[in-house]
Amino acid sequence: MADTSSLTLRYVRRFAWPVIAVLLLALAASLGLRVYAHRQAMASLRADANRIARQQERLLNSELQRFRLLPIVLAEYPDVGAALRNGSSQAVARLNEKLRGLAERTGAPVIYAIDRQGRTIAASNAGEPESFVGRDYSFRPYFRQALRTGTSEYFALGNTSHRPGLFLARRIGPANAPDGVVVVKVEFARIVQAWASDPGQTLLLDDHGVVVVTTDGQAQFTLTRPLTAIARAEIAESQQFGERQLRPGPLRTIGDRAIARDGTRYVVGQKPAPLPGWQLIHILPSAPAMQEADSWVRSATVLIVVGLIGLTLLTIWRRTRAERAALAREALEAEVARRTAELRAINDRLTVEIAERIRADQRFRAAREELAQANRLGSLGSITAGVAHEINQPVAAIRTLADNARTFLSRSQPDKAEGNLATIVSLTERIGSIVQEMRRFARRGTQGLGQVSLDEVLDGTMLLIGDRFRSAGVALERPLGGALPIVVAGRVRLEQVLVNLLQNALDAVAGRPDPRVRLTVEEQADGIDLTVEDNGPGLDPAIASDIFTPFVTGKPDGLGLGLGIARDIMTEFGGMLETIPSTLGGAGFRIRMRRV
Repeated sequence: MADTSSLTLRYVRRFAWPVIAVLLLALAASLGLRVYAHRQAMASLRADANRIARQQERLLNSELQRFRLLPIVLAEYPDVGAALRNGSSQAVARLNEKLRGLAERTGAPVIYAIDRQGRTIAASNAGEPESFVGRDYSFRPYFRQALRTGTSEYFALGNTSHRPGLFLARRIGPANAPDGVVVVKVEFARIVQAWASDPGQTLLLDDHGVVVVTTDGQAQFTLTRPLTAIARAEIAESQQFGERQLRPGPLRTIGDRAIARDGTRYVVGQKPAPLPGWQLIHILPSAPAMQEADSWVRSATVLIVVGLIGLTLLTIWRRTRAERAALAREALEAEVARRTAELRAINDRLTVEIAERIRADQRFRAAREELAQANRLGSLGSITAGVAHEINQPVAAIRTLADNARTFLSRSQPDKAEGNLATIVSLTERIGSIVQEMRRFARRGTQGLGQVSLDEVLDGTMLLIGDRFRSAGVALERPLGGALPIVVAGRVRLEQVLVNLLQNALDAVAGRPDPRVRLTVEEQADGIDLTVEDNGPGLDPAIASDIFTPFVTGKPDGLGLGLGIARDIMTEFGGMLETIPSTLGGAGFRIRMRRV
């Protein structure tokens, strides 16, 4: 009974401590992996929020830039000043018609002109039920500021339409004797629709912290921070938000995180908006990322436990095997000693009968056979290293699979992870080239003229727009083989001209069964000709002669300013830009440049 208890205690000690050690190691690994996974998930989520916020801000800035040109151009319209100064019915009627046409082409909700007393004399919605004509907007801050400083950008709820929007105002006439103000209203419905395609929520805050534009309708016109008494007085006096009551917002922001009233936690991405004091915020819920991280931790913990259990069992098996071999050796030694004693006794009794000797010899042979068997058992020790090696291979494979599983689970694309990593390496240099070219292209290109290689211009242009051609499936033919000439120009502005022509050609061939665009370079006696042709529908004869005139365009959503700007750039270079018949059947444009 005592031996049984001792044996039981022995096995309990042998197996209990390894089990406890495995559990403790698994617990420590799980806690460590959880901390690591949560940090990685939050870092990835924070990067996504900032990336989306940066994209949303660029989209907003692009939309605002489209409309910021309109007040500047309208300030140069002679009809605007004439209507504001004399207010004759003929001048007002002409201005109403021009404003209506300009609003239709640009997509502006409304464009209107206010005299110096604050009364609207002409508008793009003249004659409509919500017409601004005759209304007094002298109380609006954008009117007063534009008269005082020349320009103003002011967000408010429409006094007539009751729709929110950004009012872009510009003074007409000199500061000491202004004729009035021209105003373009910008609404954000299209921007909000584009923002809504991204995960999470986007909020645009004004300089008082009021949510003015958002993808969450319930959060619009809420406060992200308390208003000062001065700010409340200014909002009430200008009727900026009409009768709307500004209530506290649903989110409480702490650094780069936010908590909703229901306890939902978010990660916040922030970016300054293209308006003074404004800010664009994009929030992403953190719960899905945390759940995914916990799922990965559970899977990794299971793999670690399996590996530890395998190693533990292997260790116990080897230890047990060694103990058995030791016991066998002890028994063998005892048996050898006993048999040796017997042989000595037999050897001393030489006079013993032959039969006894034979029996002793037989016993000796049996003992020798058992000794050989024990020796064979001992030889198994040399096999242990090979067995361990064979077992270590799947253990190493388990570890490798665990590492791979961690990568696969973190990206949720286990079948594509290896291919994606290879693709990322191959694309790094191209991305760097594109970023470098985009940074160069984004700089102001107003430096003086110099020697420019057409090879570098075409390569830079392809980096900027080549992917659009590939994505649209449009064949782009360009000069191949041999060095292209050196011309007198500014590289960035020449790329701007070429990008504009190629974008127009790409839009023109959309929907064609076999879309083609051709780029050719020819050396002439008086310069270098670069030609862009397409097989689109060609120029509308009604506007072909005025295609370089501002606001003349064949696109339903175009401003009609790109070609005029391109021609002015080429004129500054001492060259020219003109239309030509296309050998492909569509539209054709020829750039004439001076050779070096």
